[in-house]
Amino acid sequence: MAVFVALGAFLMTLAGGWTAQRVTDRRHLVLGLAGGLMLGVVGLDLLPEALEAAGTEVFGVPAALLLFVAGFLMAHLVERLLAARQAAHGGEERDARVPEVGLTAAAAMVGHSAMDGVAIGAAFQVGGGMGAAVALAVIAHDFADGFNTYTITSLYGNARRRAVAMLVADAAAPVVGAASTLFFTIPEKLLGAYLGFFGGALLYLAAAEILPEAHHEHPARSTLLCTVAGAAFIWLVVGIAD
Repeated sequence: MAVFVALGAFLMTLAGGWTAQRVTDRRHLVLGLAGGLMLGVVGLDLLPEALEAAGTEVFGVPAALLLFVAGFLMAHLVERLLAARQAAHGGEERDARVPEVGLTAAAAMVGHSAMDGVAIGAAFQVGGGMGAAVALAVIAHDFADGFNTYTITSLYGNARRRAVAMLVADAAAPVVGAASTLFFTIPEKLLGAYLGFFGGALLYLAAAEILPEAHHEHPARSTLLCTVAGAAFIWLVVGIAD
């Protein structure tokens, strides 16, 4: 049942990527929406789950928040190191962006989608009702995952075939993750730590890369509205799932 439900996440992810691909003539709106979706996922979904799962504190600060900051700084460090490495080898960034950063970010999205599949499988091990609730939440926000995966990969100058390949990998990841729960489970604290770290990295991409790019050439009110709409959509999804 968990694998069957994960197939719904597979289709929803592809739908999100297809939508991002079809509206390239409104690139600033796509980026604005992607930034809002990522902000909503981090602030309204990932962080609350991370704080609940990884409840321990380190010097008075929740471990999940420390890892959130570490994820933000790691994303910044990786981007700068890749940029410096490419410059040292005589390479040129495309529009001041390093394609490898986009691939790295998309790979992180794939890993997150695999964890979504693990969450579905673990929830069905607890019970059918719990599994259905988690599956609803995952399938609903996998549209945003597919949208963001394709957008991030393309934003950093990667060819369309690479963006599509990462999208397909992101779509297949929940199915693989759900199937893996037949063999093992992930401790709750470790899952919380992962969510905090991934949330920090995702917020960096949204705040430092995607949203500035969305407003760079088109500082329009419609772009801002798309950002707000993206965050509001995730709020709606979280509310329905709860």
